[in-house]
Amino acid sequence: MKLVTYRRENGEECVGIWRNELEGPYDLIRAIMLLSIALDQIPPQVTDMLDLLDAGLVDPEVLQEVENFVDDTGLIDVLSDAVDFTLIAPIPRPRAIYALGRNYPAHARESGAEIPREPIVFSKAPTAVVGPDEEVVYKKWLTRVDPEAELAVVIGRQGSNIPEEDAALYIAGYTCLNDVTARDIQYKDLGNSHPWLRSKGIDTFCPMGPWIVLPDEITMPLELNVELRVNGEVRQKDNTRNMTFGVPHLISWISRYHTLYPGDVISTGTPEGMKPVVPGDVMEVEVEKIGVLRNEVVAED
Repeated sequence: MKLVTYRRENGEECVGIWRNELEGPYDLIRAIMLLSIALDQIPPQVTDMLDLLDAGLVDPEVLQEVENFVDDTGLIDVLSDAVDFTLIAPIPRPRAIYALGRNYPAHARESGAEIPREPIVFSKAPTAVVGPDEEVVYKKWLTRVDPEAELAVVIGRQGSNIPEEDAALYIAGYTCLNDVTARDIQYKDLGNSHPWLRSKGIDTFCPMGPWIVLPDEITMPLELNVELRVNGEVRQKDNTRNMTFGVPHLISWISRYHTLYPGDVISTGTPEGMKPVVPGDVMEVEVEKIGVLRNEVVAED
């Protein structure tokens, strides 16, 4: 099952269940409201993806009940938004974005670094998030910008000190993420022993999407191909089975230090293949079983 956040032609933002390219999404929150009324229950007070995650409604069993209700009652035509909509980032403003550095051995080696003995975690600014087909803005004062294809994990439950064996219980789903990096700024900050937030968190430098795929479609252990294409040319390609630290370990390790909340995002690191992009380039991040996240690089006005 896939969940999307989308914008109607009138500017209204909605959360939907995505069926396919032909049918598009239908209004999930309205469907939940109608199901609650049919069951003589008080509808939950939810308006966006974060609300749904907080309420524990991003769950395959719960959402299958909604799907069955919509199909059985013939409401799909009433709730469908098959035309006049635009997909945006599934979580337009995550509470926190934890990203991994050098989590693929080949990428660590090409960076001139040793394979890390424990996760290298940094933050990306939530304000950097953009959705599919939105533009990544190349600031005038930058001289090198690199895309990085990554699998991202969306947290579905609050937790701290999470055991690895329980980590899957805290996963709401998965999406694609492009960890766009101002490499010139990163090299400067690394040389000064400064954090990476500045180079990683510039506005528009965190494309995410096109949707969240729930764990009913992606199960452990994760063995997913991750690929980056620029203007159709493959630049990065690896499989998540080769990550130094797998998703259960990352969830457990991060939660030792930071309580994880519904809607937090963990981006799991990028394969080797660092090369810059320039304005006019089109970047495509593809993660197996999820889909393609496409964004164009544009020059700042």
